[in-house]
Amino acid sequence: MDRTEKREFVAELNSALQATSMVVVARNGGLTVAEASDLRRKMRASGSTYKVAKNRLAHLALEGTPFDGIKPMLKGPTALAWSTDAVSVAKAAVEFAKTNDKFEVIGGALGARTLNADGIKALADLPSLDVLRAGLVGMISTPATRIAAILQAPGGQLARVFGAYARKDEAEAEAA
Repeated sequence: MDRTEKREFVAELNSALQATSMVVVARNGGLTVAEASDLRRKMRASGSTYKVAKNRLAHLALEGTPFDGIKPMLKGPTALAWSTDAVSVAKAAVEFAKTNDKFEVIGGALGARTLNADGIKALADLPSLDVLRAGLVGMISTPATRIAAILQAPGGQLARVFGAYARKDEAEAEAA
């Protein structure tokens, strides 16, 4: 990389980190190309981004972001993964680390708060944002459907009563 490419890379990484809420730092020593491709695919499927960057360039990109606290973690062969959904990026990184010994989650940051590896694993155990949203919608819609059923029940009962009276009157008129 020449200087202009490095500047562009740092600016691109900085703008991506400005727009995110969670960054995971991982040590990726010795991953094969196939393993790295598999990791990138899993990260993309979770809505996350995974980049291997030189530590010096990552230090420059972190300046001005809320993630300054992760700079001490950037030693050796490291990579950054980030996403706006904190749980999805943590879950993808921890799940891949369980299946591959060459990939180790070091820590990360959630906003300005720096997390160690245990903090990232605790985040990975939480349900994802989509699951939480679905649960919330289910809790909100259940009472609404019950209220609608209760409100419709008296109307249906009245209609049945009026129908019964109408049939009774028709039966009496035919008999007379």
